Amino acid sequence: MKRIPHLLALAGLALATVLFARNNAAQIGDIVIAAGPGLVVAALLHALPIVINAMAWRRLFTGAQRPDLRVLALAVWVRESVNGILPVARVGGEIVAYRMVRRSAVSRAEAAASLVADMALSIVSQSAFAFVGLGVLLAAGRTSTMTTQLLAAAAGLLVLGGGFIAVQRAGTLAAMTRVVARAIARPLQSTVRTSHRIDRAIRAVYGRRSDVTACVAWQLAGWITGAGEIWLALHFLGQPRDFYDAIAIEALIQAISSAAFVVPGALGIQEGGFVLVGAALGLDATTSLALAAARRLRDVIVFIPGLLAWQLSGARAARLTAATASK
Repeated sequence: MKRIPHLLALAGLALATVLFARNNAAQIGDIVIAAGPGLVVAALLHALPIVINAMAWRRLFTGAQRPDLRVLALAVWVRESVNGILPVARVGGEIVAYRMVRRSAVSRAEAAASLVADMALSIVSQSAFAFVGLGVLLAAGRTSTMTTQLLAAAAGLLVLGGGFIAVQRAGTLAAMTRVVARAIARPLQSTVRTSHRIDRAIRAVYGRRSDVTACVAWQLAGWITGAGEIWLALHFLGQPRDFYDAIAIEALIQAISSAAFVVPGALGIQEGGFVLVGAALGLDATTSLALAAARRLRDVIVFIPGLLAWQLSGARAARLTAATASK
């Protein structure tokens, strides 16, 4: 089982290699190199969605437990970096982010509740963003079999997000823990108590409807701001487009990448998605793959430092713990 992510990554890499080889990889490389400085600027713009998503997550904490925005921005940065680079099926980043937030004197229940609610609401906001992208395609008269399939996928995401929220609000975590505790010889009473606290905290989060609404609104703003990276990248690649086209590309690429979460970094899938969505908007395959390469460059520029920040943050926390223990 441990080898599956690596095998999927190799298969995705092979698919990406075939796509670039069949569409003049040398020419694509020349286009990307020529646009290099501009693509770096477009990549650095990703700092804005990171901060916006941190603001969204922050709304899910209670006033007394609300961490500093800098703490959450760092946690979001690291979360995206881990999920975007490492073979963790887009869940390892959430675990790392939880641990980072816990260092800020946030209770276990509050940190876990805000995180799982943020994950569920992000599915809802992403599906809404996907519908916006599809709406742009339909408004432009770009209908195809792919559009129908993406519409079904977006609807599926919306149902998944709604189901995730319903399960959280129903107190399922505590119920499942009680079943496990009764099934073993020595009940895990402390685990049951912890799960009850988390369930209560989750229900409390959803009970604050204004904060939940604000969180979704901030998340949508983050998705739309992310389209600015596509808009700038297309400009520097010599293929300027309306911002609406950039929204359609970003929305549908994000939906495709999320659907391919089992493939590390959505290798190959993301490149194929750029070709398909680009074709629907009238972009040739060479430009679409150059745009896909720009997105990979973004990952290197933003996410590799994010992994380094994670290690430095962990080392700093270990030193503080050791210093405290020695007093």
